[in-house]
Amino acid sequence: MAVASERGFLRQAWDLTWPYLKSEEKWSAIGLLAAIIALNLFSVWLNVRFNRWNNDFYNALQEYNWSQFWYQFGIFGALAFAMIVDAVYALYLRQILHIRWRRWLTDRYLRNWLENQNYYRLQLHQTATPDNPDQRISDDIDSFATMTIQLSVGLLNAVVTLLSFLTILWVLSGALVIPLGGGKTFSIPGYMVFAALIYSMGGTLLTRWIGNPLVRLTFDQQRYEADFRFSLVRLRENAENVAFYGGEARELDTFRGRFARIIGNWWGIILRRKKLTWFTTGYAQVAIVFPFIVAAPRYFNHVIQLGGLMQIASAFNQVQDSLSFIVTSYTEIAQYQAVVQRLSSFRARMEETAAARNTEQPLAIERGGEGVEVDLLHLDLPDGRPLHDDLALKVSPGDALLVTGPSGAGKSTLLRAVAGLWPFGRGRIRVAERNTLFLPQRPYLPLGTLADALAYPRAAAELSRDSLADALRAVGLPHLIDRLEEEGNWAQRLSIGEQQRLAFARVLLVRPEIVFLDEATSALDEAAEMSLYRLLREASWQPTIVSVGHHGTLRRYHDMIVDLTPPAVSQAAAG
Repeated sequence: MAVASERGFLRQAWDLTWPYLKSEEKWSAIGLLAAIIALNLFSVWLNVRFNRWNNDFYNALQEYNWSQFWYQFGIFGALAFAMIVDAVYALYLRQILHIRWRRWLTDRYLRNWLENQNYYRLQLHQTATPDNPDQRISDDIDSFATMTIQLSVGLLNAVVTLLSFLTILWVLSGALVIPLGGGKTFSIPGYMVFAALIYSMGGTLLTRWIGNPLVRLTFDQQRYEADFRFSLVRLRENAENVAFYGGEARELDTFRGRFARIIGNWWGIILRRKKLTWFTTGYAQVAIVFPFIVAAPRYFNHVIQLGGLMQIASAFNQVQDSLSFIVTSYTEIAQYQAVVQRLSSFRARMEETAAARNTEQPLAIERGGEGVEVDLLHLDLPDGRPLHDDLALKVSPGDALLVTGPSGAGKSTLLRAVAGLWPFGRGRIRVAERNTLFLPQRPYLPLGTLADALAYPRAAAELSRDSLADALRAVGLPHLIDRLEEEGNWAQRLSIGEQQRLAFARVLLVRPEIVFLDEATSALDEAAEMSLYRLLREASWQPTIVSVGHHGTLRRYHDMIVDLTPPAVSQAAAG
């Protein structure tokens, strides 16, 4: 089970890594990776050379050789300088590879998240919705790129160092002769190698056993931190509503509840890391003296000199460190596993959503012709319960249709289905191929200048300032013209009524063939509503209009009305 889990984790990590190595940036990525590997191999060679320097330096000390002592200091200076240069450029190139890889991964995940409205469709299935996609894209991708390079280079360094020093340690350690009595002896060649293997493998197994719960704890910690941060952002985005309700105490309870999860899980991490640190710190301290203890018999039997003892200890520590890579890096490995799992599950959900959209399309959306036509449309709720059966409507070019009915009757869901956003149901929908525009009850206003908010989804630079100003005048917002270049959070600065007027200004700028309005004038008075609908009905390009609304006054602006009131409700009202 554990082996299968680890193989699955490694497979997930490789699936996240491989696309970059075959992307359009593959040659720069491979070049940087090759340079990092070369510097890493050079670092291992320097360590091997330092190991030999230990023998020469300590022998010079033991023999009181003054000239050799200073000569070895000269060699040390050259090796140390080379080590410094190697470390600086290895770090520099790793950081370049990291930021390029992160940029590529972020762009890829953002595209996949936004493609085919995946960001919206992921929320339709609440039980399978990945938590905090924003945190996975911003934080987890950064951690993945950083830790993949860090752990991969560390593992490569451990393997190359192990191969380099195993032979050195085997030759230096010689054979351990154990007397058995009666003149018989038992010889263990290269016994220091076996000692290092036993010590390291035992430490690795114990570390794995003690630290394994950290994977789940780290995964949960990242989720709880993101949930807490999201709740704070949500208050900021809805500050006025909370202030009107006087909901500060309720919000404080929410913050405390979510933060309590962080604290509770963090205590679990603290206690688990405490246990792990007890072992790993003790393991590291014992490793300092362990090679001296094991090599001491040969030193005190005058088989090796002080330089040889120090060289053996240095080689042993290099081998032991290489074999103990998991022990010394287990906290980072646990965090890395959590990051890989979060990114892999997020990617898998996006791929499943895209596959479902491509292969399961019971709602046939046809593009072509003119106007809007819906035939034999059956709408369901996400849990499979039917919402509406046999819906049919037809709107000719230039006509206006009003969809009315009580709250919860499925009016907005019908618009979602026509827009291709609602996947639950079956039937046929035909919409003109040319541009359409949907106006929700609460328009979306992006961050940036007022001109950016007005021109959305196009860039403000694509439109002239005069056209933007004319649109604002037409919808009754002339006082905002002087603020077009002003940046701010316009969703908070403008009232709901002003936001709805701004959405109608977008219609004048886009000039869509079909306009869908979902309670688009709910915050406006009758005079403002009449003025805005008159703009659409008298527009020179004569758009087709499909509206959803409750106001009885809307009926006068439409040619046809579809009432979605359930029959039972209609009969009760008539009675």
